[in-house]
Amino acid sequence: MKEIDKSNKSFEDIKHIDENGVEFWYARELMPILQYSNWQNFEKIIDKAKISCENSGISVFEHFIDVNKLSKRANNAEVEIKDYELTRYACYLIAQNGDSRKKVIALAQINIGKNIRKVIAKNGGTMPEELPTPKKSLKQLEKENKKSLKKK
Repeated sequence: MKEIDKSNKSFEDIKHIDENGVEFWYARELMPILQYSNWQNFEKIIDKAKISCENSGISVFEHFIDVNKLSKRANNAEVEIKDYELTRYACYLIAQNGDSRKKVIALAQINIGKNIRKVIAKNGGTMPEELPTPKKSLKQLEKENKKSLKKK
């Protein structure tokens, strides 16, 4: 997520720190950095990231905090718009669930993969390519299972 957007802002440039010293990012500021121009499309990615968070057994409400902001319109009228305060983990999940056809998303996903490999190595884990290869693929096992269920 070190890739920069058209306004030359990076992921770290848009970081905020609250009164308790906790870092966070606003979703609407993250959106252009990840090369999204439409809030509705970006919010779909946020929703996928929330599902990933929930499926991991982690509190969505601690990482995706709903906030409302005032936004000025062309006629100087102010309207309230939805936004989120995001933790670094929430930003990671958004990048993981983003459109990998976007170069910045693909680069973020690669960087995240590199970081995961570093953690595996640091903790003495087994790299994925060093894991044993099963004799049968998952697809073959599923096919065999379907056949055996039909026979019953």
